[in-house]
Amino acid sequence: MSKSIFVSLMCLAFYSCLFGQNTFTLGSKTLDGNATSMEEFNGFGCTGENSSPQLFWSNPPEGTKSFAITMYDPDAPTGSGWWHWVVFDIPNDTKSIKKGAGNISKGLMPEKAVQSITNYGVPGYGGPCPPENHGIHQYIITVHALKVDKLGLDENVNPAIVGYYLWKNTIAKASLVTYYERTK
Repeated sequence: MSKSIFVSLMCLAFYSCLFGQNTFTLGSKTLDGNATSMEEFNGFGCTGENSSPQLFWSNPPEGTKSFAITMYDPDAPTGSGWWHWVVFDIPNDTKSIKKGAGNISKGLMPEKAVQSITNYGVPGYGGPCPPENHGIHQYIITVHALKVDKLGLDENVNPAIVGYYLWKNTIAKASLVTYYERTK
């Protein structure tokens, strides 16, 4: 039986600490630091609920026309990390995402938002599932404030292409970092 250990560290964007209240920030009511706040993927040997966290953000910069959300594990043993969640074309009047919105069948994401494929090979949210005894993995959840209404991509685009379009169109971003370890 595997035992999952989870430590959550909420780290608002570096600039938030430096510049105060009017800085673009990201928070979560479900990533509160307790051992069950991040739900494991259901597959690849993991048996979790695979429910995306609730997220909220404030103070997007002037000129924001849409948002994107990404969740990335730089510690995955792939040579290129692992993309767990890629969402874009979130309308600029959106300030929060409900818990479980990464499950496309629930219809909880804003209507025009696009959830593209992850490194699991399917669109929508895919929770943590690091290899057993591989150590603690970082999960970086980022909300990007974008200067365009739409990226012009669809749900079949791979994370690297979405990342390129995000890089070209991001005005500002705010991140949370959580840590998760899967032990035997």
